Amino acid sequence: MALGPWFRRFQPTGTPAHRLVCFPHAGGAASFFFPTAQALAPVADVLAVQYPGRHDRLAEPGLTDIGALADAVYAAMIDLPAIPLTLFGHSMGAVVAYEVARRLRRAQPGAALHLVVSGRRAPHLGRRDDPRLDDDKALLAHVRALGGTADDLLDDADLCELILPALRADYQAVSAYEWAADGQPPPCSITALTGDQDPYATPFEVEAWRQHSRDPFVLEVLPGKHFYLVDQTAAVHRILRDRLTRTE
Repeated sequence: MALGPWFRRFQPTGTPAHRLVCFPHAGGAASFFFPTAQALAPVADVLAVQYPGRHDRLAEPGLTDIGALADAVYAAMIDLPAIPLTLFGHSMGAVVAYEVARRLRRAQPGAALHLVVSGRRAPHLGRRDDPRLDDDKALLAHVRALGGTADDLLDDADLCELILPALRADYQAVSAYEWAADGQPPPCSITALTGDQDPYATPFEVEAWRQHSRDPFVLEVLPGKHFYLVDQTAAVHRILRDRLTRTE
């Protein structure tokens, strides 16, 4: 079936028993999860979310509201065949995935659903100070410090001009996001991942996702900083494979 603008399938599968939907970090694109699709396509139908404002959606304005992003992704998922589902988001993507999970739970309370959050403090803890959105140099310096973007890209002024609109939109969305208790039960079971040296999502802050989880809740701390998953690809894929086969 046609996936539309919101999803990319890098590795086709036959008749999968599970589906994994991956949500990129701020400034990130669906292609970040190409290795994940290669590794896990035999186990699941791996879809990566493509936010507006990047790659083949470059001409579209980025969305500056997490709720609007979650609404759009949720609406795009409605017509997908119903099979056990795992949502996996890193950094900003963890918040978008969580909000999509809340929408799915409200609409389909009995569906098989698991959430994997990575590199993001629990939503009720509030937000940290974000870089000044009116200062491109500060924003790019922040992205460089996170370590998830190649230095040669950030050193190229022309490429930076292409990625800055999406970065600004994403950071505006993250900065404006405020978690609101809605009286609903936790959306699903949660696996939370982080790097042991991540100053933006410490193990203590990530463990607090337990308050948003149905049992079982699992915390996995791996070596590395905010983009630990780039160096710990095999370990992350092992954890995802294990969770996929348990989402039933």
